[in-house]
Amino acid sequence: MLQADRPERVAEILSRYPEKRAALMPMLYEAQDVYGYLTEAAIHEVAAILALDPTEVSSVSEFYSLYYHKPVGRYVIRFCTDMPCALVGAESAYDELLDILGLEDGGTTEDGLFTVEQAVCLAACGVAPVLQVNLRFFATMTRAKMEALIDTIRAGGLPEDHPVELNTTRTADTVTGLA
Repeated sequence: MLQADRPERVAEILSRYPEKRAALMPMLYEAQDVYGYLTEAAIHEVAAILALDPTEVSSVSEFYSLYYHKPVGRYVIRFCTDMPCALVGAESAYDELLDILGLEDGGTTEDGLFTVEQAVCLAACGVAPVLQVNLRFFATMTRAKMEALIDTIRAGGLPEDHPVELNTTRTADTVTGLA
C-alpha cells in the first residue's frame, strides 16, 4: 500500500540517505501516515522496501513513543505532565482536557477524531502547561484555550499557524489549566 499509494514519497525519502537502513524512521512515519498506525503489514512493507528483517523494523517502531501499533485518533494530543510542567498545573490542566473530551487517559473519542495521552517531556518547560497535537506545540494551556483548540480542530482541522508564547513567565504559584 505504501509503495502503491506514495511511490514518489518513498523514492524521495530513500534519496536522502546513502544507505536504505538509515531511512527506517522516516519510512515508519510515512507508513503510519498511510495506514493510520503501524500494522503488521506496514512493518513488513517497510522491511521489504529497506531490505531489513521485519523483526528489526518492529523493534525500532516499538522503542519510540511516536509510533502507534493500534488505532489512534486523527489528532493525537500528547500532554506533558512531567515534573516541571506539573509544578505549574499541568496535571490539573490534563484532567481538564480529559473532561472536555469526555475521555480517560489514553482514550480515543467515539468519532475517532482525538486520542489523548500523557507525555513524559515535550521539551517546552518554559511555556508549560504544553501539549502537542500531531507534533504541533500549543503552550500555556488553560481550559479556555483547550476548549477553543478542540472547537477549532472539530470545525476545520488543525490550525496552520499557532505561535508558541515564549514571553510568558511561569512559576509554581502561577495558576494555569483551570481558567
